[in-house]
Amino acid sequence: MTDLFDNPMGLMGFEFIEFAAPTPNTLEPIFAMMGFTKVATHRSKDVDLYRQGDINLILNKEPKSLASYFAAEHGPSACGMAFRVKNAHKAYARALELGAQPIDIPTGPMELRLPAIKGIGGAPIYLIDRFGDGSSIYDIDFEFIEGVDRHPQGAGLKLIDHLTHNVYRGRMAYWADFYEKLFNFREIRYFDIKGEYTGLTSKAMTAPDGMIRIPLNEESSKGAGQIEEFLMQFNGEGIQHVAFLTDDLLKTWDALKELGMRFMTAPPATYYEMLESRLPGHGEPVAELQSRGILLDGAAENGEQRLLLQIFSETLMGPVFFEFIQRKGDSGFGEGNFKALFESIERDQIRRGVLATE
Repeated sequence: MTDLFDNPMGLMGFEFIEFAAPTPNTLEPIFAMMGFTKVATHRSKDVDLYRQGDINLILNKEPKSLASYFAAEHGPSACGMAFRVKNAHKAYARALELGAQPIDIPTGPMELRLPAIKGIGGAPIYLIDRFGDGSSIYDIDFEFIEGVDRHPQGAGLKLIDHLTHNVYRGRMAYWADFYEKLFNFREIRYFDIKGEYTGLTSKAMTAPDGMIRIPLNEESSKGAGQIEEFLMQFNGEGIQHVAFLTDDLLKTWDALKELGMRFMTAPPATYYEMLESRLPGHGEPVAELQSRGILLDGAAENGEQRLLLQIFSETLMGPVFFEFIQRKGDSGFGEGNFKALFESIERDQIRRGVLATE
């Protein structure tokens, strides 16, 4: 077996996330609301590149494409993702050798053929080794829009921090094995979150480069819990949310709010009253966090505070939502907030009549 710290696929972080919708002009307003700018259009396909910081989002509107079929089945959604690798040819050959299912992405003349394998819900995982300015896949297959900054700062979002998969009950082990076998991911966290009526288990997987993180979620009890609701609405397994990293979440929140972002309902006042006992000496401005509904998590290590600030959008693409996160030394996923957040979603399900309490 490969050493856990070995990186046999040469992974180097996320390259892009691909989105599609079954109806036109569905996703553009959502990208704008998050501070993304359209910077380029594909030379031969109805595909656009949106950017903010070092984040690339692909909006695929090409008819009769894999993305269009995915959107027809699942609604507006993340229909693919790309990993940066040192050598795409070698990584692709190794993935196939280990049993990955190839996906053929049709190309036009003078276009790059992007190697891809079948991932969650049938969505492609692309393997990309051209990502430097001037020689990237975008420089070759896209035309940049004149007069538009190629690396806009937007609302201050910098990187794709992680994205989650919601899977059918009993399938978490399959997907954990998929990422372990092909990419040498390892499990860094395991949560068993129990609300008053339902629960979920989550296995957080991370790549050996430490930059690609994918928590896997499944329902831990029978009934209409939030994972089950997602699977029913989404019509299958898929990416439940994407988390974007910022250096200053307070400032980013203000910018996103100005752009019209709709955030998930803020936690009750008791959540903020308990922060000091939960994270003594955290030093964060509680009133500022509370007025924005920002969550705080972390722990003290060797007398030093390691903190994580996070907030979630409402569901913006069917059942899919987004997370905005700032890390101050904490490498977790807000485990301390999971139960409070889980229970708040559960309360919302009760209010909407999705979850029965008897």
